[in-house]
Amino acid sequence: MADLRIHIDLRSKTPAYLQILEQVRGLVASGALRPGDQLPTVRQLAADLRINFNTVARAYRLLDETGVISTQQGRGTYVVEAPPPARARKQRQVALETLSREFQGAAARLGFAPDEVRRTIEEILDRWQAETRKGD
Repeated sequence: MADLRIHIDLRSKTPAYLQILEQVRGLVASGALRPGDQLPTVRQLAADLRINFNTVARAYRLLDETGVISTQQGRGTYVVEAPPPARARKQRQVALETLSREFQGAAARLGFAPDEVRRTIEEILDRWQAETRKGD
């Protein structure tokens, strides 16, 4: 079983499930996690990180949907081979749409109107694009 060196900052503005998702992706990208490596169970990682089981389950679900890992009922969760480029693009798009739907649902539950959300998102994207240009 792979030794995940994941650390959760509960004071971060980034939700814990996204911290897990980003760190697992980083470990795969760096080669620290290789195809075929087994990840801890959802319950084990939740216990290790001292966070709610559902938080880890959400991260694993998104990682599975994007093709980073594969969860096999009764066998465990494993890092998968890198998909072909076309499939990788599709998986990234699916992940983005999933995150967008979750965001939209959260914004609606907080009572924001679509125009309010659009303005805020456009401002954030403009800042992000400006920061990206500075780094080039």
